[in-house]
Amino acid sequence: MATTSRYLAIDMGAGSGRAMEGRIDRHGLHLQELSRFPNPMLPMAGHLHWDMPGIFAQTLDALRLAQRQSDVPLTSMGIDTWGVDFGLLAADGSLLGLPCTYRDSRTDGIMQRMFEQIPKEEIYRLTGIQFLPFNSLYQLAAMVWNNAPQLELATDLLFIPDLLHYWLTGRKATEFSFATTSQIFNPAIMDWEPRLLEGLGVSRELFQPVIMPGERVGTIGNDVCRQAGINPVPVCAVATHDTGSAVAAVPATGDDWVYISSGTWSLMGFESQTPVISPEGFAGNITNEGGVGGSFRVLRNITGMWLLERYRDTLVDPPDYESMMDLCMQAPPFASLIDPDHPSFLHPPDMAEAIADFCRATDQPVPQSIGSTVRCILESLALKYRWVLQRLEALAGRSFKTIHIIGGGSRNRVLCRLTADITGLPVVAGPVEATAMGNLMVQAMAAGDIESLEAGRALIRRTVTPLVYEPHAIDYTDCACSRFDDLVYTGE
Repeated sequence: MATTSRYLAIDMGAGSGRAMEGRIDRHGLHLQELSRFPNPMLPMAGHLHWDMPGIFAQTLDALRLAQRQSDVPLTSMGIDTWGVDFGLLAADGSLLGLPCTYRDSRTDGIMQRMFEQIPKEEIYRLTGIQFLPFNSLYQLAAMVWNNAPQLELATDLLFIPDLLHYWLTGRKATEFSFATTSQIFNPAIMDWEPRLLEGLGVSRELFQPVIMPGERVGTIGNDVCRQAGINPVPVCAVATHDTGSAVAAVPATGDDWVYISSGTWSLMGFESQTPVISPEGFAGNITNEGGVGGSFRVLRNITGMWLLERYRDTLVDPPDYESMMDLCMQAPPFASLIDPDHPSFLHPPDMAEAIADFCRATDQPVPQSIGSTVRCILESLALKYRWVLQRLEALAGRSFKTIHIIGGGSRNRVLCRLTADITGLPVVAGPVEATAMGNLMVQAMAAGDIESLEAGRALIRRTVTPLVYEPHAIDYTDCACSRFDDLVYTGE
């Protein structure tokens, strides 16, 4: 196994990004954080946008830092980002405005209008993707039905990682894992679905060829290198949807496990070699997103630490997270519960008030303290994990024996403990840096430094020592589960 290869992972989240250098030897995968930077949503003229020039500038800064770190040249770089969002290019390659974010209100009501044109069941049959109001399909529909002027000028639709790839290398392409998040891609034909594009009146020519994780996008162009003061570096298409990269780094063996990629969102699911598109999947709003090696991540999107982050933003003098966990454990258990995926929690102006309103509307006590509110959030998340687990097991036709929690949420000891206790399954927590590790693993597989996904996961197991939470029996669990199930939002 090579010891001189150096890789750069750009992991761009919907809130912050970081650049990680990775080196691989027989002992494991060695990470070094080079930079971390904010990625805020920009409110402009009544909409929320992404600062794409700023994101590209941070990418170039990361490349400069990586190249100053060592005389050993980078073997490659890879970029992953959050899902669904896109920008439009004019014929001359210029970006037609800053892309809107998935939390922008332009898609309000669009999903239901789409179902009037193409039945909901047909959209699921064609794509196998969970219905979320911010999916690319509904963002594009909002632009069509609002007569967005950019569409009149656009020749190319590029998703966020596609844009960065294009600006670096000049190549226009969309990577498989990201394409599947759009709810415009059909995994049966492995192409953009013509029925949906025809329904919107959008040309197929707007969309790019789909490439697989591990394929080389190109090399950073000479003009970019000269202007940015960097050397040419090969750009590898990793699983550009960040969850695809994170799941690649789950340190598991066999197939009797589920994962929760825990961050702003909690993505809970299992791996499959084929999409699982069925009436049961439709009823459970289960999604089938692409993964490494042509696999599929059969999962459910669950609102995650967004709830806690936005609640903390409402506090005048917020305690640190560890203090919040201590206050949480002092509060009475299961006093108030919410469905994390209720639409009122998608982008409320005040998360504390949104939680209070939900509790009032469902005849529950309104949390009166930081501890009781945090406990409400974390217990509700763990209860939603249990609810989704039941549907995943029914869909897979088998029981799972372990839950792997990866990403930033794996550090939350209270959530991990509640998840183990409420689901009755052991929770294996870590690695925290799963997304960057998966990004680097795919690059190393493409370069031949790692021979397979299984070998990469074995490398992760040698690199990290996860925490294991064995389930404990707790009082009131059955009652809380029953109460929670009555609160689950069905979209009706």
